Amino acid sequence: MTDTTPASIPPDPAKYDEERNVHARRRGLQQPYITGGDDPDLEEAIREERPYVRILVGMVVAIIVLGFVLGFLGAMLGTPPA
Repeated sequence: MTDTTPASIPPDPAKYDEERNVHARRRGLQQPYITGGDDPDLEEAIREERPYVRILVGMVVAIIVLGFVLGFLGAMLGTPPA
């Protein structure tokens, strides 16, 4: 594991004037820029996250469909809406 304390991270002159780093200096953060934000292997990260996106979409669809099914069953059984 790498040490990411402010003293161990060298300043990056190319990122000094980015908007998020200007905000960091305005807030008085310990470094002149915010580290991170750039994924070195973005394609692999997206590939790893893809199953989670599918699960999330499936859960949302299941919740919506279940709402309709329960509403329909409630109407068929004659229970008043809440």
